[in-house]
Amino acid sequence: MKRKLSALSGRYLAALRKHLRQGPRTSLEAARGLGRQAVAIGLETLDVARIHERALDMLRASANKDGRMERADIFFRESITPIEETHCAALKADARLSRLNKTLGRRTADLAASNHSLQQGIARRKAVQAALKKSGKHYKTLLEESLALQKHLQLLTHRILSAQERKRREIGQDLQNEIAQTLLGINVRLLTLKKEAAVSAKGVKKEIAGTQRLVQISAKTIEQFARECGKHHEPKADRATASLSGGVAKMP
Repeated sequence: MKRKLSALSGRYLAALRKHLRQGPRTSLEAARGLGRQAVAIGLETLDVARIHERALDMLRASANKDGRMERADIFFRESITPIEETHCAALKADARLSRLNKTLGRRTADLAASNHSLQQGIARRKAVQAALKKSGKHYKTLLEESLALQKHLQLLTHRILSAQERKRREIGQDLQNEIAQTLLGINVRLLTLKKEAAVSAKGVKKEIAGTQRLVQISAKTIEQFARECGKHHEPKADRATASLSGGVAKMP
């Protein structure tokens, strides 16, 4: 770095001497070139100012003639123009970079918010899926329990109907036995009436009264059976009872 600075100082001194010697209409391209070289090796305006001051010290005698000091100042200002332009460009670049960083920051924040929202959506979807899966298992269990309960109810219904049917058969058998006994008693009474008719009218009336009582007992037995078998049998039982009662009432 020191060698580069020393070399640039030598070139600056030579260029400034040549510029002052050639007069006011001399091109300032050499000064710009020196400024670009200063930028290339990383010098700042203050560094070039020191180089310029050292060059003036060496050229002090000739620089004070014929307005050369003013031309020396113009040469210096032209030499630092690339540095200033570089600074302006750097400032603009910094400003642009700052704007880009702010934009990037906003976009990063937006992306983070979107990512957070996406994560929440994923979490909610997983929760819904888990709930649906759990609900499906629950409904499957309820369905299986319902089917099992339905089968159990069907079995109970079958047992109840079977028990009712057995009860009806038992009642029917009891009624059949009782009616058979009653009819057998009526038949015996009728045979007795047949015999008594040839002997005494008083005895016939007594036997008829006894036979009527047997018929009434049979009617009550049938009515009781109808009540035990169910209401849907009551009309038939009532008609049978009425017929039997009417028949008894018509007997002499």
